Amino acid sequence: MDSLLGICIGIGLSAACGFRIFVPLLVMSVFALSGHLNLSPGFSWIGSYPALVAFATATAVEAAAYLIPGLDNLLDLVATPAAVIAGTLVTASFITDFSPFLKWTLALIAGGGAAGIIQGGTALLRGKSTLTTAGAGNPLLAVGEGIGSAVVSVLAVLIPVLTGIVIIGACIYLVWRFGRALFRKYSGEELIP
Repeated sequence: MDSLLGICIGIGLSAACGFRIFVPLLVMSVFALSGHLNLSPGFSWIGSYPALVAFATATAVEAAAYLIPGLDNLLDLVATPAAVIAGTLVTASFITDFSPFLKWTLALIAGGGAAGIIQGGTALLRGKSTLTTAGAGNPLLAVGEGIGSAVVSVLAVLIPVLTGIVIIGACIYLVWRFGRALFRKYSGEELIP
């Protein structure tokens, strides 16, 4: 049961990395320092005061940078692979009872995949906002992503199984919607709703 809870916490926090990379790491650090979160061996440094300061600083810089239209689109180019890496590391930090191969494979597929899907969706949404509002709507979108990252991060720690199920469902839905859109665009055929 501990493995399932760890995986669910990891997936939830990884999905939050798709919204903002450093917010989930900051939340992890706070909960680990308060004794409410146990990390696997090798990741205990996340629950240290220097890590807390570093994550808080990185969170503030990331949040401020996303409020600048134009810069936010450039950041998405860097944030997409960084979110996958962060999501993989976050999930791996909670998996304890598996072999290293299985641990990192699961972390990459579940954690990196969840972070990548969410980050890809936010990047597409920001691109659409940039085109339709000339970037004027992007700061509002950035604030929403920051709040979403914080809420998902806290929920992933407090109610991990429910959060994990919701995140997996949301990722499946987003991939399905994107797949339908691509099919329509490139096949010229209408899909049955």
